[in-house]
Amino acid sequence: MLRTEKVLQLRSQHGRSVRVVREHYLRHDVPCRSALCRAGCPRDGKLLSDDVTHYVVPDWKVVQDYLEILEFPELKVLIYDTQFIQMPVVMVTEDEDAIRQYGNETEGVFVISFKNYLDNFWPDLKAAHELFDSILQARREREIESQENNGKEYPEHLPMEVLEAGIKSGRYIQGTLNVNKHRAQLEAFVRLQGFGSKETELQSDILIYGAKARNRAIHGDVVAVELLPSHEWKGRTVALCENEAEEKAPADTTGDPMPTGKVVGIIQKNWRDYVVTFPSREESQTQGRNAQKVLVTPWDYRIPKIRISTQQAEALQEYRVVVRIDSWESTSVYPNGHFVRVIGRIGDLEGEIAAILVENSISVAPFSEIQMNEMPVSSSKNPWKVNPEEEKNRLNLRDTHLIFSIDPKGCEDVDDALSVRTLPNGNLELGVHIADVTYFVAANSYTDVEARARATTYYLADRRYDMLPSVLSADICSLLSGVDRYAVSVLWELEGESYKVLRVCYNRSVIRSAYKLVYEVAQGLLDGDTSVADDIVELKDLDERTREKKLSELVWAISKLTDIARHMRAERDSCGALELEGVEIRVQLDDKKNIHDLIPKQPLEVHETVAECMILANHWVAKKISESFPHQALLRQHPPPRQEFFTDLQECASAKGFSIDTRSNKALAESLDKAEDPSDPIVNKLLRSMATQAMSNALYFSTGSCSEDEFHHYGIAAQHAQKQSTELFQCMYFKDKTPETDERCIADGVIYSIRTNGVLLFVPRYGIKGAAYVKNKEGLVLSCQGESCEWKPGSLQRFQNKITSTPTTGESVTLSLFDHVTVKIVVQTSRCHADTIKLEIIKNTPYQAAATEVSKKNFGLAKSELVREVSQSAAALSAQEKARGAETEEQYLEYQEYCQTKGASLYQLLEEIRDLALLDVSADACSC
Repeated sequence: MLRTEKVLQLRSQHGRSVRVVREHYLRHDVPCRSALCRAGCPRDGKLLSDDVTHYVVPDWKVVQDYLEILEFPELKVLIYDTQFIQMPVVMVTEDEDAIRQYGNETEGVFVISFKNYLDNFWPDLKAAHELFDSILQARREREIESQENNGKEYPEHLPMEVLEAGIKSGRYIQGTLNVNKHRAQLEAFVRLQGFGSKETELQSDILIYGAKARNRAIHGDVVAVELLPSHEWKGRTVALCENEAEEKAPADTTGDPMPTGKVVGIIQKNWRDYVVTFPSREESQTQGRNAQKVLVTPWDYRIPKIRISTQQAEALQEYRVVVRIDSWESTSVYPNGHFVRVIGRIGDLEGEIAAILVENSISVAPFSEIQMNEMPVSSSKNPWKVNPEEEKNRLNLRDTHLIFSIDPKGCEDVDDALSVRTLPNGNLELGVHIADVTYFVAANSYTDVEARARATTYYLADRRYDMLPSVLSADICSLLSGVDRYAVSVLWELEGESYKVLRVCYNRSVIRSAYKLVYEVAQGLLDGDTSVADDIVELKDLDERTREKKLSELVWAISKLTDIARHMRAERDSCGALELEGVEIRVQLDDKKNIHDLIPKQPLEVHETVAECMILANHWVAKKISESFPHQALLRQHPPPRQEFFTDLQECASAKGFSIDTRSNKALAESLDKAEDPSDPIVNKLLRSMATQAMSNALYFSTGSCSEDEFHHYGIAAQHAQKQSTELFQCMYFKDKTPETDERCIADGVIYSIRTNGVLLFVPRYGIKGAAYVKNKEGLVLSCQGESCEWKPGSLQRFQNKITSTPTTGESVTLSLFDHVTVKIVVQTSRCHADTIKLEIIKNTPYQAAATEVSKKNFGLAKSELVREVSQSAAALSAQEKARGAETEEQYLEYQEYCQTKGASLYQLLEEIRDLALLDVSADACSC
């Protein structure tokens, strides 16, 4: 490896001389993987094609400035080394000195500017030339604006060395900026999360009030904050607010000021891809007639408008578009960015799902050729088989253990299975078996690097995106019944009566699952309903005697597992385990992957049985790892929640006379167990849901970084993408319905929070939480008489547990925590953001219609209808798009030129090259 060093003498902002040493390393063992390489590079999974006229080598500045042009499908291949490749190579750079010095020095290598490259090699690629001109124009405009605008919109950020010294001394506080999406123009909070100085002794977040105090920091940035004098501190806003009217919203705050500060510098930017919408024709007129510069509105309310330069604004008005922020100068009100790609039409199901994925930084690109070439072969004609040599090194459980899995209907990636049996000595053996993925995914392989980047499999409301190729996740590493699979097994020997753990062992194993069960069938067997056995595929085609014998063994195993799980749960409860509440919607798909049903997950005891077994396995594996690597084990913890996050929970519980003790997880668990209202079961569910919202997110940590008493684990947390996709389906279901006439838009709502101008409600039937106003934008208040509610002049009075509306004529209305009211569900649409559910109180009494007292079965049917209607609407819209006229088709083709390349993209290629530089690939390297 060649090492070079460059020493720079730099001068700081305050005139101090600083010596900076920059080291550069050049590896000789990284293969080029070109099909044309003469040095014997491996051809399998090649990155560079031979079906091109030349190779392009861009320098870093060209990649940074013109990445979206390099993304064009015509520009197929970029490389970083050329020694053994027989192909003309074009080195593209904006460095004029390099062009003069090396332009004619090497045969077969051309060193030219990016503009000359486009002019000479791609003169007919109109879209690329237009985008190039647009980027240059935007750069010139920023330079001119910076020179002309002597007045600054924001103060300059302090230098990094000043920030670091200030944080160390306690003058500044470091934390993550979290913008309130309901008041994005007014409120943001800095979450300390362990950052900052201990000397500050702050026990709450820091309020950043107003955009000026935010000083160009964007949601998610790690910032340095200076506290304002205490007499300038403000309180949190507690009024309900429409997002579109945030700038005009009254600063209606609580009486309790909280630490308030201003951002003085940014430690780490969190800039990423943002989904945006171009202004409509009417909005474009208000912005001015400059066709080059456009203010686009991000899908995420918490992100400010972004100014980009483009000539395609009119063509892209009906589409969701991805942009990236380049800079935010102190002289500019808005950040500057550039266009990246189009992801779909506004309101289209696939486009909205794509927006959710981008906003959550989820990559769903297909696995690359080089990754797929690392995969084992398995097909219906040639299924994968156990390696005889590997089998010798594993514990064989195929003939000794009754192993089975319990999963949701339609599950393909069966990654865990269970077993229980009686040992000869009378004790029990409990087993948890996890698919052994590590056998098939070597450390630092291309598949491993990609899996690390994806981090997890993403489950949305109607689909999933795998962390690993499907040949692993849905086949070879799926513990399907009747086939041999590699697993990692944890086996506990338990005392026969008390279930006390006597011994535990960890083994790599070979297993053969006997049954692939679904939750509903397992629960039926647990309840003694043997008729569900007809749904067990593995029991079909057996003679009656064999069938009864196997069924009896299976029923015993499920019952014994459940009994063990009950005992384990009781032990955890005695140590303070929390049982929290969440609403989970599950989408059922048919054999053709069409949406068949959308149903709420019904709580079954077998859910708890499986969960307890997994918790037990996680606990013992974590214990084993930490014992073996006391200073290096990577574990997961849930830090204790901040006490101020429990305020709403405690106030809500007090309305029913309950006291919630949050001093420890055990005290909280006991308090929630006692907070039961026999007349209204929804009360306890709501309180547990509010406790869930107060929890801290899970964090990974090294055992050497903190003491053992800090290994907290509360146990929660919902995926943002899954939640947003469920909300999307809910909105699409209600969007085309008439609330005044459609009975499905009327439901029972339960009040769980009081605001100064309204209430927050939970709708159990649909699992919806939303706001309902008691005072509207016009200043009118809610008046309810008889069978209806209307808006009248009047006044509001808010108390801790209730809110009273007093109209000038008619009787006053008081709404209290946990009151049941009748609500109308409507969809608040938005061009720029995700649609949202809006609730309107139409009666201050519970919803009593007999037709909507839904049984569990009918509840599922209602959900099935919901998803079918959404799917049909999406299909109809797709058909409508195809039938559009020539003008729209021409416009569509015009924007399509600017879409991201299908298949492997330049972004992926650069990531592969970056990851390649980190791998030890000397075994298959050539001397490139």
